[in-house]
Amino acid sequence: MSYGQGGPQSQWDPWKPQSQQPWSSGADDGTPDWAALAEASETRNKRRRLLFIGGGALAVIAVGTAVAMAVVSANGGGGPEAGPSNLPASATLPSGSATAPSFAPTSAPPPLDPKDFISSAKKDTAPLGPGTLFPGTRLTMGDAVYKKGATADTGSCATAAGGTLSKVLTANGCTRLIRATYSKDGVAVTVGVAVFDTEAQATKAKSQTDDRSIVRSLSGKGVKPFCDGAFCRSTRNAYGRYAYFTISGFTSGKDVAKKDTKVFRTGDDLAEFAFRQIHRRGEAQASAAAAQ
Repeated sequence: MSYGQGGPQSQWDPWKPQSQQPWSSGADDGTPDWAALAEASETRNKRRRLLFIGGGALAVIAVGTAVAMAVVSANGGGGPEAGPSNLPASATLPSGSATAPSFAPTSAPPPLDPKDFISSAKKDTAPLGPGTLFPGTRLTMGDAVYKKGATADTGSCATAAGGTLSKVLTANGCTRLIRATYSKDGVAVTVGVAVFDTEAQATKAKSQTDDRSIVRSLSGKGVKPFCDGAFCRSTRNAYGRYAYFTISGFTSGKDVAKKDTKVFRTGDDLAEFAFRQIHRRGEAQASAAAAQ
């Protein structure tokens, strides 16, 4: 059954663009033109996409321009003379490089060497004698206590020396020989300190001594004669302008053997004491000079 004239009717799909409506007449029966509406909608979507792309490009350009302006501003406007623009008008910037503070030198001079004051007669001017080198009436060295006996002081060094020592002292200009004797438990020791004008003289004198270079023993004040004819033990050394010697043995006159450790210790103790006393002279004079 046919309800109209003309050829076969067109197939119209309202969801397919550009499909024809079933009625092509100009009469409007109130039914919407779906094809036209779909085409208009597609056109609007295309415009929105174009506007979005164009707006995004403009936004990118604007952000890049802002970043470039910020970089230029941070760089001081492109010139080294330009400064920050956000400082208060009264603010001032430091100029020049930082300078380290300077201080006056406060280092103390090096301490004086005590040996310098005992190496020559010109500097070694402190009082010198048996009382300054060997003070007191007793001497304590470790656990040993020695009683002091007689002392002697002479400017004729050869008269207080024995064996080959007399010649050595005279040849090297000995000006003084100070002696003191100490004793303990039947053992006695005499220590003698020979004085020279220079350290070189004392050192040379010591180097010329031998086993027969001995200081003469000194008896008296409770100490019997010793080492007059018996074998005794002797030492010799030098420090500064001084050469010092010891001779130790039994007050009974017995010969000293290698097994007699008490005799060896007594001689070593008095040699050590002589060295300390000479060094203390240097320390005292160095301290006095530093305090001036």
